[in-house]
Amino acid sequence: MFPAPLSLLSQMENFTYNSLTLQLEGLSVTKTNKYTVFLFLLLAYTFILVANVGIVILIWTDRNLHQPMYLLFCNLSLNDVMGNSLLVPRVIADILVPPSERLIHYYECLMQAFTTHMFGTNAHTVLMIMALDRYVAICDPLRYTTVMNRRMVVTLTLSAWGSAFVLVAVLLGLTIRLNRCRTLIMNPYCDNPSLFKLSCENSFISNIYGLTFTVVLLSSSIGVIILTYSKITAACVINKNKSLNSKALKTCSTHLILYLIMLVSGFILIILHRFPQYAEYRKISAILFNVVPGSLNPLIYGLQSQEIHRSLSHMFHMKKAAPTL
Repeated sequence: MFPAPLSLLSQMENFTYNSLTLQLEGLSVTKTNKYTVFLFLLLAYTFILVANVGIVILIWTDRNLHQPMYLLFCNLSLNDVMGNSLLVPRVIADILVPPSERLIHYYECLMQAFTTHMFGTNAHTVLMIMALDRYVAICDPLRYTTVMNRRMVVTLTLSAWGSAFVLVAVLLGLTIRLNRCRTLIMNPYCDNPSLFKLSCENSFISNIYGLTFTVVLLSSSIGVIILTYSKITAACVINKNKSLNSKALKTCSTHLILYLIMLVSGFILIILHRFPQYAEYRKISAILFNVVPGSLNPLIYGLQSQEIHRSLSHMFHMKKAAPTL
């Protein structure tokens, strides 16, 4: 037997070293509770789709809701649908599959990682531009229609999605360059920390950028929220207008609740990533980070908005009256 050419050996080594087939650890469920978990996630995902898509359709079809506040909220609903649709169905399917058969292609894994980080980053950027909208509406109401015109809404929307895209693309770009020597993703789905943990190379740069990325994003969003709400509080105290204060309380409390839900669920996930001994809790929180905000956002916003209530009641009254015509 002649020895294989060096180039062939190199190709074989690269193929086994950077395997394109990865294994997802998934959720640790027993035979007795896997159907309960499956049903819970299926119902949650169905509700997320119906509620968020329904909100978007309602806002776009009702001209009375073509206001900056609701148009910007559509970004949050679209983000929830996108983030959950590319992650939750795969997690649901893996629950019914033995751990050894939870295989995923590397490129699909990259798409999942990109989606989950876009979901988290975009939630921050969208909630920041929604905070700016509330600031202008309450602190400078006479110029609100001039400042928050259609062009400004489009600009803010593109800046929110564009900045999130660039930040996440760089984050994953630094991870993709690393060679992989492991194949087990220790998570229910792929994300950047799980991907660079597959590498045996020095991931110092990826870690530093990931840490900087997180600090800058959280500092920016928390800073914008504190600044805008401080201005709004000052405006309410100075004006002493009951009508203005009531409007500010309703719209801002809704926005603040959405932000706090997203922030707390994100902080729990980030903290648990630093403690390997709580791996199961981290995996559960990773799922809830997508499911909880996506489920509560349309519910909280819909319950607090009188305009959405009015539009829904008008739509249902028309449906009831239609058979009698």
